[in-house]
Amino acid sequence: MSEPYSAMICFGQVATKTQITAEQYLRTTFEHDAEFVHDEMVERGIPDNIHSTIQFLILLRFGSLIQQFPLYPRPELRVRLAPDVFRIPHICVFAGEPPGKAVPDAPPLVVIEILSKDERHSNLMQKLEEYRTWAVPNIWVIDPAAKRFSIYSEAGLQNVATLQLAGYPLELTQSELFADL
Repeated sequence: MSEPYSAMICFGQVATKTQITAEQYLRTTFEHDAEFVHDEMVERGIPDNIHSTIQFLILLRFGSLIQQFPLYPRPELRVRLAPDVFRIPHICVFAGEPPGKAVPDAPPLVVIEILSKDERHSNLMQKLEEYRTWAVPNIWVIDPAAKRFSIYSEAGLQNVATLQLAGYPLELTQSELFADL
């Protein structure tokens, strides 16, 4: 049986899409992990040093809370938003109970996306809307190039000065994350 296949390559930025089934996606190992959206594999940007540093600093902040609160931060965890949509947030934080499945299908408390230089706005907006539709209550976007924070909700993408998590003593500031960039 042959597998359906389609590819798209854009100059200046490589974006490859390959059509497969969700079951094939879950059984496949990728050199650079890909997401799966409506029967197509979608490559992700490869994080650079700045991205990795920001991700580390955020994980440290959430890590400082896990002794007091039932929070379970997970970097680069594949999650199932729908039967044919698998995303890999840069950071997701579960509350109450740790994720019980290898590929969680219950929305986390927080999803954080850290933009890469080659991030397409349309792809980002699609991903953020998928998180919102999945009922993620806190969707945060960090743009290292612009040194900007945003939150995403039914009102769309809104810039904010700090990222706060209601009910938890957590506030991320731009000066804290972007100090050495």
